[in-house]
Amino acid sequence: MSRKFDYLGDVEAFIAVVEQGSFTAGAVKLSTTPSVLSRAIARLEARLGRQLLRRTTRRLGLTDAGRLYFEQTRSAFSLLDDAEREVQGQEGELAGRVRLSVPTTYGHYRLPPLLARFTRLYPRVQVELNITNRNVDLAAEGFDLAIRLGHLPDSGLVARKLEDAALLLVASPDYIERMGMPQTLDALRQHQCLPFVMPRTGRLAPWVFRDDDRDLDWLPDASLAVSDDVLGVVSLAEQGVGICQSYEFIVRERIGRGRLVELLPQLRGRSRPFSVVYAPHRQQSAAARAMIELLTANEANEPQQPEPGRTTRQLR
Repeated sequence: MSRKFDYLGDVEAFIAVVEQGSFTAGAVKLSTTPSVLSRAIARLEARLGRQLLRRTTRRLGLTDAGRLYFEQTRSAFSLLDDAEREVQGQEGELAGRVRLSVPTTYGHYRLPPLLARFTRLYPRVQVELNITNRNVDLAAEGFDLAIRLGHLPDSGLVARKLEDAALLLVASPDYIERMGMPQTLDALRQHQCLPFVMPRTGRLAPWVFRDDDRDLDWLPDASLAVSDDVLGVVSLAEQGVGICQSYEFIVRERIGRGRLVELLPQLRGRSRPFSVVYAPHRQQSAAARAMIELLTANEANEPQQPEPGRTTRQLR
């Protein structure tokens, strides 16, 4: 009787080559040779009856069938890996792996104490942390969880809110001494504002305020704008370059040390939500579930299940 999955070694070779970007790098990862991997993938393509890789002298690319097969098989291998780690940890401590992607704001200012607590509670869990302002594709890139900024009304992901992060307008004491303290929103037009370019749209992100009970979205004029890393506007403001709007949890310490000063406090009151999201169809490992529970420990929000027919919308 032949084994049904006796070709899994060829699948592992395919995944290694795609992940590493070449036959040579894949061979190094698996401690073999490029020719062995080339024969393995040729057998796999013959078995499937489809070409998986486009091979040229300069680069390696996936066909449409190869991309679909890679996403599905990597997810399956990840589940096998999780199962092995969980079984190994059944005798005592929780074991396993969690792959988590977070934006720079949360990765630098909110997540570190939470991860410190998590690693103390679960020392045998391996955490792979990706800090980026790019919204990763959880399924295609093999992530268990991601932390996202903004409202997710039409997301195909399960979302659990972590917090509503308050926003403040700040500048350095040096800048205020040179340029004066703005007293009204209109007065900001006379100042050097430091807006952020939203990666998804390429447009300036509006500054948001609350005037009494009215929500105001205000688009700053700018001769200097920052893209990709939103923390850049805070660094520039701290050096006296201009005025920026940022999250209170980022600028709190700088205000306390006198490095920044809050402006127009009468217009504060707006916030943006941060949520942890994960795919509804994927069976979460015990380690991933433990991470979700720790992240959401201070929130009583129930998971928001996606509506039928909704698709994932990438927000920043």
